[in-house]
Amino acid sequence: MDAAALATLVLVGGIVVLLLIGAPVSIAVGLSATASLCTVLGVQNGVLTSAQQVFRGVNSFPLLAIPFFVLAGVVMNNGGIALRLVNAAKVLVGRTPGALAQTNIAANALFGAVSGSAVASAAAVGSTMAPLQAKEGYDRNFAAAVNIASAPAGMLIPPSNLVIVYSLVSSSSIAALFVAGYLPGVAWALVCMAIVFLVARRRPEMRFRGGIGIAAGVRVLLSAVPALLLIVIVIGGILAGFFTPTEASVIAVAYSLALAFAYRAVQVRHLPGILMEATRTTAVVMFLIGVSSIMGFVLSFAQIPAAVSETMFGLTTNPVLLLLLIAAVLLAVGCFMDPTPAVLIFTPIFLPIVTSFGIDPVHFGIIMVFNLCIGTITPPVGPVLFIGAKVADVSIESVFRSLLPFFGAIALMLVVVIFTPALSLWLPTALGLM
Repeated sequence: MDAAALATLVLVGGIVVLLLIGAPVSIAVGLSATASLCTVLGVQNGVLTSAQQVFRGVNSFPLLAIPFFVLAGVVMNNGGIALRLVNAAKVLVGRTPGALAQTNIAANALFGAVSGSAVASAAAVGSTMAPLQAKEGYDRNFAAAVNIASAPAGMLIPPSNLVIVYSLVSSSSIAALFVAGYLPGVAWALVCMAIVFLVARRRPEMRFRGGIGIAAGVRVLLSAVPALLLIVIVIGGILAGFFTPTEASVIAVAYSLALAFAYRAVQVRHLPGILMEATRTTAVVMFLIGVSSIMGFVLSFAQIPAAVSETMFGLTTNPVLLLLLIAAVLLAVGCFMDPTPAVLIFTPIFLPIVTSFGIDPVHFGIIMVFNLCIGTITPPVGPVLFIGAKVADVSIESVFRSLLPFFGAIALMLVVVIFTPALSLWLPTALGLM
């Protein structure tokens, strides 16, 4: 057995075994990749090379955007933003059937956009909306399904940490990827709204029961404007060239802190807890990026991307079938793996394949993120599924049946995103980012 084959065997076998015994993904990837290098380079050189790759992987100025956007999201989650966005969403959806459920979807899209986290959105918005929907007589499982299905829309609408990770792995423009996520993210929310509309027409308890006057509605919208301005400041500043995405993340932290203090939802004594929460999340992400750099080195050494490419070309040379095959693989991966390590692992494998067919890396990035967002609401690992069920106080088994129509609609939208590149590329092209 040659060195490349041995390295591949140790890497893949180690990851599978460690995952089966319940080891975290980061530990499984890091130990297996290090063991693979030690096998072919010797223990001393293998450990030294692994350490160098970890340092190389995290020694990146653009990566500083991740901890700052994470901190901004935590501040937003603790800063009284969710209730204001829920109230604004309630005004925006107006008199549509299933108004409270529609409000949940709109609020998830808005809060996800300012926090960059689907889990935070499902927790903050879900805990606010679940009691309101229960009071109106909504089916608890359906209400939970609405919250769970719509929360990942915010992972597509910028700023998104997952998009930042993809941009670093693929060397694509962060600004172009940010803007490319807008229309697919809005489309995700719209198909969820369409399902709610169809269901609400058959359920009397979901009919519109009155709203607030115009003057009160205007006041509610104005109260949410400062939170929504974060998106305008961050994305507008990047597009206008006033600051880089990394600098924008620092501005997001300063702005969200100022807003939280202005709303009197956060005090100085709360800051240590907020910083600790953001540090835990950041440490997990950065450690994943570091150990994935070791694995990337092993993949390159063993020429695994080339082998996967040859295998796929052996199955089909039709670009349509190839994209569907990759989408199916990513959907399966998303069911068992968190989005961040999935992006780090599979981007170096699939990106060279799709670019050989002339598919734009920005378009493929949105396809990949959309795929993996579905995984966050799919058992057995789906974090959004679990947190959404928890805040609604329902079981995974009972809510899954109510999720099925949303899965169908979102899967259909995934097909549209895959085969309609303009949905992802029109905005960045129009703004001169591509």
